[in-house]
Amino acid sequence: MFGTYKPEDVTVLLKDITGLVKPQSTEERERLIQSGRHYCEMLPIEYEPSEKYMQAFFQAMELYSAMTAESVGRLAQQIYEEKGDRTVLVSLARAGTPVGILLKRYLKAKYGFEPAHYTVSIIRGRGIDKNAMKYILDRHSPQDLQFVDGWTGKGAISRVLDEAMKDFPGVSAGLAVLSDPAQLSEKCGTHDDFLIASSCLNSTVSGLLSRTFLRSDIIGENDFHGAAFYRELIPKDLTYTFIERIERDFDYKEYKKEDIKTSSGSACEEVQGICNDFGIRDVNLVKPSIGEATRVLLRRLPWKVLVHSLDDSDHLGHLYRLAEEKGVELIEYPLRHYRACGLIKDLADN
Repeated sequence: MFGTYKPEDVTVLLKDITGLVKPQSTEERERLIQSGRHYCEMLPIEYEPSEKYMQAFFQAMELYSAMTAESVGRLAQQIYEEKGDRTVLVSLARAGTPVGILLKRYLKAKYGFEPAHYTVSIIRGRGIDKNAMKYILDRHSPQDLQFVDGWTGKGAISRVLDEAMKDFPGVSAGLAVLSDPAQLSEKCGTHDDFLIASSCLNSTVSGLLSRTFLRSDIIGENDFHGAAFYRELIPKDLTYTFIERIERDFDYKEYKKEDIKTSSGSACEEVQGICNDFGIRDVNLVKPSIGEATRVLLRRLPWKVLVHSLDDSDHLGHLYRLAEEKGVELIEYPLRHYRACGLIKDLADN
């Protein structure tokens, strides 16, 4: 174990690569990514949020704690109804890990059992960590595994999971998320695109771990995928500040099945429409949902941010703040499934 997650909360199936990879600037990484280098072969220099942005984070955490806690409860109930006390949570690093911890704590408090919880790497274009999967399946039955993530954007990770599970008979590729505005996940707490405060920051709400890493000169054939531990950020670690704030709002009532919100057209059609309207050639440069738009502003080179309203500081205040800090244009756009969408700068146009 490395990072600041407590071992009783999660087993981290990642290789410690701290000090083995030199972090690169956002501009350098973006140029390499758009020229064909895979994002998993690099590590970013961690964004240092301003005091005003941190104020927006704490405000968002307070504002959405109850909604986040309710989504955890709804999701935990669905998981328990299907898998019972055999449940094994497999969260997808890194956004899924705090959600997996919240689910584990909720299931223990409400249903009286403590599910095993692992966090593993999954990488678009590279698949899931097969060594981590073998580790889990050596200890648990395939049908008991439940994959967990934070939210859906375009559903890219769901498609990676679908493909990856062809190698693991009996394991369901169904994904459980708190927020599923794209209406693509098997289980969700809500279809509303709401702000999960952990999306506002990087490693400081993720056990001080980097995003996951895979490069053959550092990750051997029998190794887990890697991650770095940002030990120097220990004084700024808010991982358990976030987890414990949400936990305080847990409600252990029985939830009725949420009515699925209806939106015209599919999420994929909406994304394609954005590509058409803004002359974007690569759909990977379009990142829909509040969580994904936040990530664009934090660790990519943002071009524009689309929002359903320029007057929704309750939901989008942290995005307004980040966009202002980084000089990124906010555009009001008639989004149907989402409240926000980040557009990445196409460096081929420069």
